[in-house]
Formats: sequence, C-alpha cells, structure tokens
Amino acid sequence: MDELYFWKYEEKEQAAKKWNGPYIPEEKISREEYRKQWVQEIFSDIPASLIIKGDGKAIGYVGSYWVDKNTNWLETGIVIYDKKYWNGGYGSEAYKLWIDYLFTSTDLHRLGMSTWSGNIRMMKVAERIGMKEEARIRNARTVDGKYFDAIKMGILREEWEEV
Repeated sequence: MDELYFWKYEEKEQAAKKWNGPYIPEEKISREEYRKQWVQEIFSDIPASLIIKGDGKAIGYVGSYWVDKNTNWLETGIVIYDKKYWNGGYGSEAYKLWIDYLFTSTDLHRLGMSTWSGNIRMMKVAERIGMKEEARIRNARTVDGKYFDAIKMGILREEWEEV
C-alpha cells in the first residue's frame, strides 16, 4: 500500500496522471484513507482492486467499480505508475488477467472502461483484449487546455468467451 500511495500522491513527476484521467481533479487523501479504499469488494469475495507487481515491487493496479448492479455492468481500469514498466506489456498482461478473473469468478454480463482520446495506449490495450469502442463523446474532456473526446469501450461475456 505504501508503494502505491507514494506513486499516486508523493512521487514528484506524477507521469501516470498525465494519462490516467488527467481531466479529473484529485485531492490528496491520507494513507489511512487510502488503505480503507482498498478493502472494498465488488462481490463478497471479489476485491475491487488488485496490485500489479513487477520485479517484486508494486508498480500499479487494476480496479473496477459498479456502473449498474441491476444489469451486471462493471467498469474496469488499470494504471501503471512506474514509467520503467510502460510499453513492456505489463499493462496488457495485467488487464487481460483482470478481465479474465472478473468473468470467470462472477456472472457479470459486461465489462467496460472509460478513457480519453489522447490515451491511445489504453485504447489499444482494451482493443487487444477484445473490447470494442461503444461511445465517443466529442470534445468532452480538457487536458492541458485542449479538448479531447471521452471514449467508452466494452466487452460482453459471450465476446470474451469467444476470445
């Protein structure tokens, strides 16, 4: 937890925040509050987040949250904080394992993810595992004073099973 807290709030460069929802203002929370967030579950035995490790240390995490429990729709995400692990396949592998874990451990009908059109790498990762672009909201996000589209991608259980 302390390693992830460092990357999320204390590391000076904050490179991951330039890609992971840079349009969402984020207030720093205490270590204790951060730890409390990690005990959340999407089901009684399924955690909402898992830590990604590289070379024995925490480098990021995969997570999820409910969009609509009535229709079994969960939103998912991933962040790799340590830049040394970018473009090395860690994110793709971790995200694929996360999606597989969620589908095989639950009866979820669909999984989705949201990003912005400037985050090409995340869109490629999602596409690589079989997600399809389902919505593009034009000029809905601002990053560094420029407008970008909001992107929604998703995959249905039967599509995942075909992959």
